[in-house]
Amino acid sequence: MPDYTQEFTTIPYGPLGILALPGCEELAQKVDRYIVKWRAQKQSEHKNSIAFAGYERDTYLINATFPRFGTGEGKGTLSDSVRGYDIFIVADMFNHGLTYQMYGKTVPMSPDEHYANLKRAISAIGGKAHRITIIMPMLYEGRQHKRSSRESLDCAIALQELCNNMGVDNIITFDAHDARVQNAIPLKGFENVQPVYQMIKALVNHVDDLHIDNDHMMVISPDEGGMSRCIYYSTVLGIELGMFYKRRDYSRVVNGRNPILQHEFLGSNVAGKDVMIVDDISSLCTRYEGILSQAEDIRVVAVANNVYEAILKSAVTQPDVILMDIEMESKYAGITTTQQILAQFPDMKVVILTVYDEDAMIYAAFQAGACDYIQKTATPAMMLQCVRDAYHERSVMKPTVARKIRTEFK
Repeated sequence: MPDYTQEFTTIPYGPLGILALPGCEELAQKVDRYIVKWRAQKQSEHKNSIAFAGYERDTYLINATFPRFGTGEGKGTLSDSVRGYDIFIVADMFNHGLTYQMYGKTVPMSPDEHYANLKRAISAIGGKAHRITIIMPMLYEGRQHKRSSRESLDCAIALQELCNNMGVDNIITFDAHDARVQNAIPLKGFENVQPVYQMIKALVNHVDDLHIDNDHMMVISPDEGGMSRCIYYSTVLGIELGMFYKRRDYSRVVNGRNPILQHEFLGSNVAGKDVMIVDDISSLCTRYEGILSQAEDIRVVAVANNVYEAILKSAVTQPDVILMDIEMESKYAGITTTQQILAQFPDMKVVILTVYDEDAMIYAAFQAGACDYIQKTATPAMMLQCVRDAYHERSVMKPTVARKIRTEFK
């Protein structure tokens, strides 16, 4: 812990209070322990003055509960007084691991429900706090930060609701998708903290056999939106920069957006290099990875969550078999991705994962070069056997495909 010897130059805004929303308790406890220790070590002749009343305490955590009724409705309750306090609310809007009971069913918490808990906490404070600051590591609705057609402006509306209507004074977030959304609250505090140092530190400390130079590593932006932060990483680390360009069909609109026809990689060869992909959203295909990892004769070398990761990781890891989701960013994204991968690596085997049993889609997958397909509802044993059959080149033509071929030649 740093040893600060400089004297106090300002007095506290009010007694400190840390209020952790559900899912943030562990983080809040770590922050609380740090502040308790730091303030106990800090020496000043002003500590005993009335302006510093409550400065040193055993804990700064505010006891709060957020019970739910059987209907799914909830409420927020504070067990401690917060009158005159400088309150910091820690809120993780994307913690989908939390669940609650509604009509006897277990329901995961969505960002909207975390946001409702945040408003309940502020409501329970009841205007008694001296100042309220919200620490939100990922900005609520941060991806819906602008309006391009008749659509909602969720992030801006949320910021205005919190700051203009509910008395919040400051918002602290990390690497906002577009920090210009703070223009919705120009007279309130909005801190967009860039965690670049922490990212590089974690990379160096936790990735084995890492060589940060042009011959062994490069940084890649998955789209144009991530280029600014990738340029910074590339400049600081002194390594090459690459990116994926999304080629879209602007003549059509599917599910509210122009479908992606192809992901084109712009950059040098990534073979033999460690690749650092920088993006703001990630999710893992945990079910499929778990199923395949149970087999002694199958090794999972990579997990890709989208098209550009699939293309990139197939080039880096050179797998024997790829399980390809037929629908990713668009309905036919898996088919076009299969074509691109097999054009570069024709010896790879691609098995299509699908929820569809439509002749046209499955036939298109085989035309793209896939050797087999399996539905996502298949049992683990069926999925393992499908992968083994693809590896040993003994995939059997399923009746759906045979019927389509017969129809084509009639």
